[in-house]
Amino acid sequence: MTAEPLNHPHVRYVNSIAELVCTPMCAGVNALCLRRSLDGDFTEVIRHLRAERGITTLDRDQLLALRVSDAGKIAIETMLRDQEELRAYGFDPEIDCINGYIGHDQQELMRTDVCSFHIDRATDIADTYLCTYAGASSIGVCHEDVILRAQVPAVRARLLADFGGADDESFLDYLRGNYYDMHYEALPAARTFSFGVGHLWRIAIDYPGTAVPPCIHRAPDPVDGEPPRLILIG
Repeated sequence: MTAEPLNHPHVRYVNSIAELVCTPMCAGVNALCLRRSLDGDFTEVIRHLRAERGITTLDRDQLLALRVSDAGKIAIETMLRDQEELRAYGFDPEIDCINGYIGHDQQELMRTDVCSFHIDRATDIADTYLCTYAGASSIGVCHEDVILRAQVPAVRARLLADFGGADDESFLDYLRGNYYDMHYEALPAARTFSFGVGHLWRIAIDYPGTAVPPCIHRAPDPVDGEPPRLILIG
C-alpha cells in the first residue's frame, strides 16, 4: 500500500521554502519535503481551464484572467507565490495542468514514460522541485526495492535483439542513449510512498558527482474519468 512517508529513511522534512532550497542532501537522504495544508479551491481552477488532452503550461496572466471564486483566487495566488519564491532562488518552475499523456498508450521495447519509475538526470548540479495541487500525486520508491528494468531478463533480451550486438560497453551506450538506464521495475512488496497533495518537494537527480542516489519516482497512471492534475514542476 502506498502511503505518505512519515518515517521514510530517505526523506527529510523541512519548515520553509528557504530550508527546502538550502538544506544539503547527504547521508542517504535524497528527498526533502515541505509538508503543507493549503487553502483555496484548486479543483475549481482546473474546471475553468477546460484543458485539452496532454500537458498545458499555465502562465501568470492566464491564471489571473480566470473568473473564479475567492477560494479559486486563493489557490491561484498560492501557486504563483510558490513559483515566484522558487524563481527568487534562480529556478524556473512551471505550473502545469496535466490531462493525460499523449502517446502514453504506445507500446515500446521498454516503457520509458513519466508514469514508469524513473530518475531525473542533468549534466550539472540540479534538483527537481514538485508539488501536486490537485489530482493524483507522484509516487516514490526505495532504491533497495527496485531493479533496473533493462536488467529484467525478458526485457534485456528484447533490447539486445533490437540493438543487434553483444552485451558489452556499446550496448550500455545504447541503453544510455535511449534512456533505458533511467527506468526501474518495483520488486514485490516494494516500499512505495505518495508525495501527497499540497506538499512541496525537492528530489535528488542524477548528475556527475552527485552526493546521494537520485530519487526514484513516477507520475500516476492516467485513469479514464479522473479529473486532470494541477502541478508545479521544475
